[in-house]
Amino acid sequence: MGLFTVAEAYDELARLRPVLDELVRVRADAAELAASLRPGGRATVLGGLPEWKAAQARLDDLMTTVQHTGAELKGFAPLLVDFPAELDGVDVLLCWLEGDPELGWYHRTDLGFAGRRRLKTAGPPG
Repeated sequence: MGLFTVAEAYDELARLRPVLDELVRVRADAAELAASLRPGGRATVLGGLPEWKAAQARLDDLMTTVQHTGAELKGFAPLLVDFPAELDGVDVLLCWLEGDPELGWYHRTDLGFAGRRRLKTAGPPG
């Protein structure tokens, strides 16, 4: 896939928000179901093994949906989504971390999350 502009990444994140919100919900359900299936696990109203398997399948579908946009799902708990881009001639990843209100960060591809910096113009480009 190609590179995103900041505007394209911002728009794609807006389109992905319902998918990401569902991913967070299903992730929590799957964790609760998995815990209930362990020896001595506490029963849950969410169900049992069939529901856990269904949650795992749904998580796979949701993660595939994210990746088909050209975005990279880098973290699962918490969610971390990177959008490959170029800023001032430098390859970067525009990044959104679960809990961020918007796409407002980036880091050089060679630095990773530790090199995360604020975008100069956070918020919808306009």
